[in-house]
Amino acid sequence: MKFTAQQIADILEGEVVGNPDEEVSKLSKIEEGEKGSLTFLSNPKYNPFLYTTNASIAIVDKTFQPEKQIATTLIKVENAYKSFSKLLEFYNEVKNNKMGREAPQFIADSAEIGDDEYIGAFSYIGENVTIGANVKIYPNCYIGDNSIIGDHCVIFSGVKIYSETQIGNHCKIHSGCIIGSDGFGFAPNGAGEYKAIPQIGNVIIEDHVDIGAASTIDRATLGSTIIREGVKLDNQIQIAHNVEIGKNTVIAAQTGIAGSTKIGENCMIGGQVGFAGHLIIGNNVKIQGQSGITKNLKDGEKVQGTPAMKYSDYSKSYVYFRNLPKIAASVHKIEKELNAQNQ
Repeated sequence: MKFTAQQIADILEGEVVGNPDEEVSKLSKIEEGEKGSLTFLSNPKYNPFLYTTNASIAIVDKTFQPEKQIATTLIKVENAYKSFSKLLEFYNEVKNNKMGREAPQFIADSAEIGDDEYIGAFSYIGENVTIGANVKIYPNCYIGDNSIIGDHCVIFSGVKIYSETQIGNHCKIHSGCIIGSDGFGFAPNGAGEYKAIPQIGNVIIEDHVDIGAASTIDRATLGSTIIREGVKLDNQIQIAHNVEIGKNTVIAAQTGIAGSTKIGENCMIGGQVGFAGHLIIGNNVKIQGQSGITKNLKDGEKVQGTPAMKYSDYSKSYVYFRNLPKIAASVHKIEKELNAQNQ
């Protein structure tokens, strides 16, 4: 797929300085640019690379003034970084603009699929499934019975969506995700064995949600596991049954959230964070990576830390840890008194 400098300038509402017919077919970093590639310059510390790069086209700010001759064709825009991001979005749309139905695939007679769909090979779409318009379902996907997928969604290859799942509009679910698998519900019996408790709820994913590769969202025991509008989940995240994640919250990779925990809106959660079950996390909370959350958090709290040690030792140590500032102050006071006696 090739684009000329003029075509790119038209998309970005920019101005070509150089050859408007210069063509590119790939993207590159400015320091690694090669013939036929497009790059951009937004950080002044990379200015020297613009004079040595082999990239055919570079996007720069309108305010950029070269200090010497440049062989690369320039496209001048208001903001090079934002324009390059816009171009990436456009490129992604063109690249992923697949249409039609590949063979083989199974689509139940009772399924309803909107216009402009793409159904990849070896996909399975079950009974009474409803799929909106302009949905892309890549190869080897499974859509369980009675599920609903809204308009303009992208379901990448290998995604498994269990029955009764509801997905809103403009959602993106990356490869290897499992949506609607059973929650971790088992009841012990007198023999020390565990019997599975039926998980008869579902998963609801609202509009504009992105879910990273190999993440798992369990269905509710009763009711729904809910991912609210605008949530962004990284790769390899585990969300247990009956969890609710509030609007526009972002969560980094390898975080695990135990059952029935409720997380508020606009939270920022680092990687490898672990949440105990049945917690309530407020809005606008920030949690640093590898933290262990074992209690409720109020709106706007910022937390970090999770020391791991023998439980009984930890319980005793935590009493002292919480009083550490007071203990330190007492020690300093004693030191000062001893020093005064020794003088």
